[in-house]
Amino acid sequence: MPPADAAVISDLRQRIERIGGIAARTKTVLPFGVPGIDRRLPKGGLALGALHEVAGGANGAVDGAAAASFAAGIAARTGGKVLWCYTQADLFAPALAQSGLTEEQVVFFEAKDEASILGCFEEALRHGGLTAVVAELAGLSRVSSHRLQLAAETSGTMGLAVRRWRRHVDARDFGNPTAAFTRWRVTELNSAPLPVRGVGRARWQLELMRCRGGESADFEVEACDAQGFIALSSDLADGSAATEAWRHRAAS
Repeated sequence: MPPADAAVISDLRQRIERIGGIAARTKTVLPFGVPGIDRRLPKGGLALGALHEVAGGANGAVDGAAAASFAAGIAARTGGKVLWCYTQADLFAPALAQSGLTEEQVVFFEAKDEASILGCFEEALRHGGLTAVVAELAGLSRVSSHRLQLAAETSGTMGLAVRRWRRHVDARDFGNPTAAFTRWRVTELNSAPLPVRGVGRARWQLELMRCRGGESADFEVEACDAQGFIALSSDLADGSAATEAWRHRAAS
């Protein structure tokens, strides 16, 4: 095929993909830097320009601490400005900084109700000036999630819906289908014992409950470090997870 014809066909493919929103969904991904997790995800990472859901397991379904830390680590690694929307005024900014999301990178928006959160979430995703938008939500309908997904596709901004409920019984809403690309549940585990007195790095049971075009799986991981990276607990003994994360940081 002549080079000119190949270029025309390539350009036509890109235009068709944009019409269907495919390019915005799949062109770029954000790897975790841990092979055991990344190989479960299409193209080896979380899709940018897509909506992802995170919820806490057990008591975390209400307090949202582990889910927020997990989302903060992801948002921090997108590398740009992040908007965090919430209604419950219990967010602890220093804890987000421990997961890599520092005050220089994040802007907070407190709203009076979830309708306002959803509106801000969608508008911020469409804006295009942010690398990630995080919103704490109890309810998320299929229609609302589809609007958020389309907004994320339009701009290439990652959307992270941190699901939090007032009561444990309300967490069953997490079983209802949404348009999110991935759905995660993060449950706190006991940290690893230290050879000296003190508290070790937090540990989570991380469940990939749904992944469009990928596989469901669960992992026992060490919580986000100050650069937003997690590590598989089983990899810590031989250092492979730490090495892989270091290589990813060096390349970025």
